[in-house]
Amino acid sequence: MEDNLATERPTFVTHLECGMTGERLPADRLANLSPEGKPLLVRYDLAAIRKAVSREALAARAPDLWRYRELLPVRRCDNIVSLGETMTPLIDLPRLRAALGGGDILVKDEGRLPTGSFKARGLVLAVSMAKELGVRKMAMATNGNAGAALAAYGSRAGIETVVFCPADTPEVNVCEIALQGARVYRVNGLINDCGRIVVDGRDAAGWFEANTLKEPYRIEGKKTMGLELAEQLGWDLPDVILYRPAAAPG
Repeated sequence: MEDNLATERPTFVTHLECGMTGERLPADRLANLSPEGKPLLVRYDLAAIRKAVSREALAARAPDLWRYRELLPVRRCDNIVSLGETMTPLIDLPRLRAALGGGDILVKDEGRLPTGSFKARGLVLAVSMAKELGVRKMAMATNGNAGAALAAYGSRAGIETVVFCPADTPEVNVCEIALQGARVYRVNGLINDCGRIVVDGRDAAGWFEANTLKEPYRIEGKKTMGLELAEQLGWDLPDVILYRPAAAPG
């Protein structure tokens, strides 16, 4: 089976694109929002990927997030900051199916990921790209899980991390973030207050903002959940997908 983390593969990123206006910006650059203040999206040469990668080739690769390298923005293997992002299983729920009167009901168990939540998907890409683009310090606002993932991957990459949590963040989450290596602060306020501290402190503190939808790469990691789902179901997508998003901006 192919070692996904040791094998260089061609990458197919073409540009960054404003999610609202479609304005194109150069790829492989450090960026937060577009000139319009909107999220930036990573775009790929999908036609070239279709020719370069087959379903059979994917099936032969190690069962982890990095099997989709051609559809991810990291250019070089030595910039991948991995903690073992396994492909997470689909769990059948037969009793719930029976109670609801039929139809397959599956849950994707994201607790198998490093730091125990789907937040690892986004942060492994954000931190890997930060390493690739020369970032030395990152900061974010979080209610807990995202901060733990940022701290863990930042520690592995040698990137300093600073995390701001609302006052009501559970103590277990604050402790986890600190133990993973971040400087963590409780803020007398809500998650939006934490987000403003990150924005306001960018120039003075010299950190790169990693809040939700404030940089282009976290969403690139999260999309791998959909790629896995499609592959695990034989490229036949479910009729309905229920996904619980995070409360912005953590």
